[in-house]
Amino acid sequence: MTIWVVIIIVFALSFDFFNGFHDAANSIATVVSTRVLSPRQAVAWAAFFNFASFLIFGTAVAATIAKDVVQPAAFTNAVIFAGLVGAVAWDIITWWIGLPTSSSHALVGAMAGAAVASAGWEALIASGFQKIAVFIVLSPIVGLLLGFTFMVMIYWVFHRHRRLERLNRGFRVGQLFSAAAFSLAHGANDAQKTMGIILALLIANGVLPANADVPLWVVLSAHTAIGLGTLFGGWRIVHTMGSKITKIQPAQGMAAETAAAVTIMASTFGGIPVSTTHTITGGIIGVGTTQRLSAVRWGVAGRVVWAWVFTIPGAFAISYLAYLPFKAAG
Repeated sequence: MTIWVVIIIVFALSFDFFNGFHDAANSIATVVSTRVLSPRQAVAWAAFFNFASFLIFGTAVAATIAKDVVQPAAFTNAVIFAGLVGAVAWDIITWWIGLPTSSSHALVGAMAGAAVASAGWEALIASGFQKIAVFIVLSPIVGLLLGFTFMVMIYWVFHRHRRLERLNRGFRVGQLFSAAAFSLAHGANDAQKTMGIILALLIANGVLPANADVPLWVVLSAHTAIGLGTLFGGWRIVHTMGSKITKIQPAQGMAAETAAAVTIMASTFGGIPVSTTHTITGGIIGVGTTQRLSAVRWGVAGRVVWAWVFTIPGAFAISYLAYLPFKAAG
């Protein structure tokens, strides 16, 4: 491998770190807001399961990112580097203003922007984008429906208890497991996106054959990077996710996390890159609506949705511009 390839790999792992940093709120917002764990305990808990997820899940999502979104021939070193610049820049901007946007869709949009700047629109694979577009819509809806369903089941099972607050002591323990499950799902799906970029880079530079699987060292590096990013956390977004959308108690937190974890795990096994942010937000809104529609702060939720809408085009534009100096230099 050349020095240029090594530098891009390091930068890709930096994106993975920012992914964990930016999406730490997804893993820990509910468990912190319900005071089941302190912030320090929560990030350590989430980071451990982010890393441990490589033991359970395969690399189907990585293959989708490497081969099904952008034509493999369009993946040059400059395209990959400019794409990573766009994805990291978008994550930093949205973290700074406290918006829980999708690092996954930022990466997809950024890679598309750099590829189009390099080789035109024919560099994109329409079917891959269609699959991702479908799950941009489906993942929060499924998370919402499952969150609503799980919360209704909890209310039904424990309807004889006059005060649900007493049950929250037991749900505090349950939320440890649901937070662990969500962190496993988050680490599996999101770390694989960086693996896919590194795999595309290694194939483009002839380090690996076109039909190669993700090497073990890439798997371990990506999971380490996302785990470290989660360990540092993003507290601005924790506040938005954990308290601004709706009031969360341990029972609601467990239902929301479980709903999101099930959705993401199913998508990961299917090789579909989904947004952990979209999914957990859907789960939180779902449990909130079981109380009453007014329990959800729809203005905040709408602001989050608009951030989702602009993620792919925003990252696309940044990476497109980031590629132009490479194009000018030939």
